[in-house]
Formats: sequence, structure tokens, C-alpha cells
Amino acid sequence: MGQKVHPYGFRLGFNKTWRSRWFAKQDYPKLLREDLELKETLRERLKAAGVSNVEVDRPGNKLRITIRTSRPGIIIGRKGAEIEKLKQELARKTKRDVSIDIQEVGRPELDAQLVSESIALQLEKRVAFRRAMRKAVDSALRFGCKGIKVRVSGRLNGAEIARSEWYLQGQLPLHTLRADIDFGFAQAYTTYGVIGIKTWIYRGEILEARRRSLSGEPEPRPRRERRDRDRDRDRAPRLEHSAPPPVTAAETHAGPAVQPPPGDLPQPARNVPLAPPLMPPAAPAWKQDLKEDGGEEKQ
Repeated sequence: MGQKVHPYGFRLGFNKTWRSRWFAKQDYPKLLREDLELKETLRERLKAAGVSNVEVDRPGNKLRITIRTSRPGIIIGRKGAEIEKLKQELARKTKRDVSIDIQEVGRPELDAQLVSESIALQLEKRVAFRRAMRKAVDSALRFGCKGIKVRVSGRLNGAEIARSEWYLQGQLPLHTLRADIDFGFAQAYTTYGVIGIKTWIYRGEILEARRRSLSGEPEPRPRRERRDRDRDRDRAPRLEHSAPPPVTAAETHAGPAVQPPPGDLPQPARNVPLAPPLMPPAAPAWKQDLKEDGGEEKQ
């Protein structure tokens, strides 16, 4: 039918990593079911904490859970009481040594899953769907994303016939592998049915940054700094490449003029009197005697 590919699965192994990382030879179905139940339980229990995603690692017989959330204080609790209680419950349920890592989402407006859940929460409170969608799009663009698309489907505003509507602002290169596209999906359970919300957010390309981090190259200077540096370089005096000042007649007979300091540009000489013109050398005495006697000079 639609032939659409999930943006996250399309980039797995290229610039995205798996959200469950472990290896099993025998109990693969059991561990997979345990992962899915863990993620569903944590999402339901920590619904008010704004959970973006849950990652699971299984080093040996241990279980390490990483939770990315926009409100870590709700999960941790006062003096870490809530997270300790959660850790003990999961250890008793899975019979493993459990450790939980909490990572804070710096800008929730640029996380597709959190944007979808916020729209779903507004729809459940009977907010107009167009207003909720426009608000999410404007917030994401204001926080620096390069493109966003929001799509809602279902009985919008309680209509008898279900339909889909969407907003798209900026660019959204879904076929570009190096594009960092975040995808989120949520459902709003309203009195007139279930409404699905999908969100795509384009946050720029990550191939160049990844290449620099692997090779250890420094970050390029911002364009404005390079422009200021070039402008200062063009305005600086170029004494080493400038032509020497012209030599005047006064300098020829009176010696070289005083050189200006190196920080100033050479200025042409002003009001310098010119030397008298050079006279031809006088003739020898014997030639003068010949001319007075009327004789001719012999070669």
C-alpha cells in the first residue's frame, strides 16, 4: 500500500543505534518479551515525567536501563528515593542486578516523541487540533530545527468520518541517510475515538560532525569570524609588498631622506626645492688656445 519506511529503522547502523543491545543464543524470545514489557511498564508508570525513549543493555547477567526524560526530578525523587524503589521493583521482577541511568532531554521541543505526546495530551483536553499542531510547529522552528511535519489522523473534532491532516514547515529529506530525522508516535484517547499523532523533525546533517569527532579535527570557525578576519587582513598596511617611494633630485644630491617609522605609510615629499641643472664639464686649456688662434682641432 503506502510503501513507507520507518525513519529510525532506515538509518539503523548508519547514524542511529539500536535501543536494545544484547546477544542471546537460547532465550531470545524470552528476553525480547521481557524488554517489551519493561519499556511498556516504564512508559505507563513514568507518563508524567516526559519519557522520550528507554534503552536496554544486558552485559552478562546484569540489566542496565537508560531513560531519556525531560523531567528527571520526577523519576529520581527526593534524595533518590523514587529511583531506588523503582530499581528494587525491577530487580525483584527480572531477578537480575539492575542499574538505571537517567539522561535529561535538553530541548523537549526538538524531540519528536515528546512533541507527539504533548499534542495527544492537548487533544484529550479538547483543544482544537489545528491550534495544537501549529503551536508545536512554531515551537520547534523557534528552537532551531530545520524542518518539522506533524500529522494527525482519526475522528478530528468528533467528525463522523475519520480523516488526516498535516502541517509541514521547512525541509524534510526522508531519503537522505545522513539527515538526522527524529520520529515520534503517540495516541490520544478521546471520548469519540482514538486519534493518532505522528511527528517528524529534521535537525540537520550529522555526517560531517561525526567525521570530525572520529578524526579529531577542530571545529570550523563561524562564518562571521572568518569574514572579520579577512576584512582586517585586507585593511592592514602591506609594507613588505609595497613599491619603494620615488627618488627625488634633492635626495640625489643631499643624501637619502629620513625614513618614516614602520607603522606609517611613506608620504611623498612636499615643497622640496629642486637642485640646479647639471652643467657640462669645461673644455681643456689647450683647446681654448686653439680656438683663440683660429686653428682647428686635429683628431
